[in-house]
Amino acid sequence: MSTTQTVTEERADLLASLAKQRHFLRFTTRGLPDEQAARRTTVSELCLGGLIKHVALTERRWARFIVEGPSAMAFDPATMADTWADAFRMTEGETLADLLKQYEQVATETDEMVRTLPDLDAAQPLPDAPWFEAGASWSARRVVLHIIAETAQHAGHADILREAIDGGKSMG
Repeated sequence: MSTTQTVTEERADLLASLAKQRHFLRFTTRGLPDEQAARRTTVSELCLGGLIKHVALTERRWARFIVEGPSAMAFDPATMADTWADAFRMTEGETLADLLKQYEQVATETDEMVRTLPDLDAAQPLPDAPWFEAGASWSARRVVLHIIAETAQHAGHADILREAIDGGKSMG
């Protein structure tokens, strides 16, 4: 099946929604030097560069979950962070440009997977975790919707962090 045959209206809508939320998230970092992108502006560990890294890491894991199942959700330091805490902040030597480039690569991979996945109804069992219903499964469609929601939520967080840095806003 060619890519053009599998990009249904639904898939196009999912990809357009995800692209819009990714834009809002990336837009919060416009014009920032690395020092400001790494700056914590709240009591949390979050910074704008860290949010970009976290969203990329999380999107990659959920996209892999669609194909591989629950094993894809295990934390793998080789994916972009040495520790779980490092997945939320910029570490020494990281640049905003590099994090944005990694996020773009993840986005490209996810988009291609959504375009070519044989069946959006195919489901995988969720991993064991206290925040998931025991024994539940999610379809590929639901996972993509979850990625969209997570990206939107973090774009809102990023907007608050950016406003605290220099008053810049992206969503209002």
